[in-house]
Amino acid sequence: MPNPTFTELYSKSLKDVFLEHARKELEGGVDGLTYADAYAEQGKPEFTLAYLLLIDASDDVKRDIFARSYEQRAAFTEEKAESFDRQFHRPFPLIKLEAQKDRMAAQQVRQGRRIRRETKALHVN
Repeated sequence: MPNPTFTELYSKSLKDVFLEHARKELEGGVDGLTYADAYAEQGKPEFTLAYLLLIDASDDVKRDIFARSYEQRAAFTEEKAESFDRQFHRPFPLIKLEAQKDRMAAQQVRQGRRIRRETKALHVN
């Protein structure tokens, strides 16, 4: 059996509101790949995925951009956790857990697997 396509793996995980937003922007003439890339840099996987599902690009390119959106969100989340640690003089393990989940999601995307958001196997420092 062939490997599932990018669309087969990720289209069901996205709320319609994101697709509607992306579709309207694309109808207005924006470059979907540029927008997907920009949202990935901002760490916004939902918007990134919406554009990636609506444009013509290879699955490898789509996986790379989508994974990067999770990696960026993880980095931003870790920065926020560290800032809160300093500000409130205590750790924020649940925020760090979210970053760890995003890193795992990025890894799963890069491996061409469906994203699983389980928490039971994660260890938070």
